[in-house]
Amino acid sequence: MSISFTNPLSLPVLGFCAYSGTGKTTLLKKLIPELNRRGVRMAVVKHAHHNFDVDIPGKDSYEMRKAGAKQMLVASHVRWALMTEDAREGDPELPHLLKQLDTDNIDIVLVEGFKKLTLPKIELHRAAHGKPFIYQQDDNIQAIACCDDTVLPAELTRLDINNVEQIADYVQQYISQWRPQITHIPLAEVPACELDSSSSLTVRQGIDHILNQVQPITATDAVSLDQLDNRVLAADAISPINVPQQNNSAMDGYGFAFSDPLPTEFTLVGEVLAGHSYDKQVLAGEAVRIMTGAPVPAGVDTVQPRELAHEQAGKVSLEGKIKQGQNVRQAGEDIAKGAAAINQGQRIGVAAQGLLASLGMAQFDVYRRPKVAVFSSGDEVCQPGEALKSSCIFDANRYSIKAMLRRLGAEVIDLGIIEDSEAALAQALLTGASQADMVISSGGVSVGDADYIKTALAKVGEINFWRINMRPGRPLAFGKINDCLFFGLPGNPVAVMVSLLQFVQPALRKLAGEQAWQPQLIAAIADQPLRSRSGRTEFIRGIYHLGQDGRVHVRSTGAQGSGMLSSMVQANCLIVIADDNANINAGEIAYIQPFADLV
Repeated sequence: MSISFTNPLSLPVLGFCAYSGTGKTTLLKKLIPELNRRGVRMAVVKHAHHNFDVDIPGKDSYEMRKAGAKQMLVASHVRWALMTEDAREGDPELPHLLKQLDTDNIDIVLVEGFKKLTLPKIELHRAAHGKPFIYQQDDNIQAIACCDDTVLPAELTRLDINNVEQIADYVQQYISQWRPQITHIPLAEVPACELDSSSSLTVRQGIDHILNQVQPITATDAVSLDQLDNRVLAADAISPINVPQQNNSAMDGYGFAFSDPLPTEFTLVGEVLAGHSYDKQVLAGEAVRIMTGAPVPAGVDTVQPRELAHEQAGKVSLEGKIKQGQNVRQAGEDIAKGAAAINQGQRIGVAAQGLLASLGMAQFDVYRRPKVAVFSSGDEVCQPGEALKSSCIFDANRYSIKAMLRRLGAEVIDLGIIEDSEAALAQALLTGASQADMVISSGGVSVGDADYIKTALAKVGEINFWRINMRPGRPLAFGKINDCLFFGLPGNPVAVMVSLLQFVQPALRKLAGEQAWQPQLIAAIADQPLRSRSGRTEFIRGIYHLGQDGRVHVRSTGAQGSGMLSSMVQANCLIVIADDNANINAGEIAYIQPFADLV
């Protein structure tokens, strides 16, 4: 049984697995110096299956550890070693062990053992031992180092177990091609640490509670292909054709019928261009010149690239390895006729719209767009474009909210700025609820606020006021006005945008009929220490970029005040520090939530 493994480091980890007696340690003792000779810096983690000591009985370090020291660090001018007593009932956990390594001066971690983990591995196999293959039960095997007697499928990467230089070449290639693991973690599953206060909720609890109250829209619209962008399909889009429609050539070259052995040369009988056909049967010993995308004629099952062929005087000779069926795309290989090209509940983007156009489809059933009514409240809020009154602020929140909602595919109903009176607010809530599927206000939801919106909400709807253990955006109101969803967002501009991303977005996507959507977090390397407070999820405005090492790095925008909209303009992501992790050191993994197209 495989056990899930997530690489916690910002550098590659590669395992070596085999049955006992295959020679893992022998190989590594040769591979490590070869990699060192090439300038590769590495750490090695080995899983020992028995009690072991690394220091010598009778020495001071051994005696002090045995006397009860949980950690014992021994140092000299050439090395230091930290021994830690960490008794466990089961096997040690590799992610925990990896975090103990100093990764500043290494390029890769080689792991011996831990073969049940889903980490990338090289399998070692000797046919003479008569053992079964591990790769047949483990999809994480990247290559197999074996002897000449071992029979493997051609598609597997084969290494010579006795050729250390070849294996070192593979490891170096693995390092050069490795990129940080893109870990997609549903934000609702960020680890939660519940506080004592019964009125405080974790981010996860807030999202779960909200989504349990959302019923997707079932009404549909019929739209044309041009109107399909950012709409959610209400039915599977069934392909009316095969894609590709016929067997066709994957490259420019020469098509022929494969045989074993192949003729030394073929007679050139024609040419097939894309958009045209060759209507005759291609016989044994004959070939056609064929272009990329052109349908292969009857009798042709294999194409050799033009670069590996030589044509002269109506004859063609071929070079290089040739495998039957190579470079021929089969009809329906991409999408078969009658299959679902795109499933119900998927939001259509540019690529999906192009795909559906390529199938010749022109009319689609989509779910009706959610309607969202938005207003701001407070006598201190002024409309942009008008004179700013004394002790007042311009209304920024409403415009941020409307823009984000439109990018999420919602139809926005702008109710404007509502005066600070219970009657006016109650009427705005009822008006919004009668016209929309969701009503959103900003401000007036903090515990202890004297705003009229609370009393108005109590009269017209079923509302919960929560303190969410997060920053920014601690206060949040959520509930219903009749059948209409209501969100009361905080008043600070940054807190409004963060709260909309975390709570309104998943609710609106579910309301729109989008199925199984989850925001995604991406692993990045922190370029600076990041701090939070235990028990609180922190959303730090950040700037991520691809570093010269080919890995994603991130830093904060600086000051993180909730009213500093300029920090959101500078940022391209939120750095998410979960509520069980107060500190992230420079060089460690941080998780980021890219803004994508919503901010």
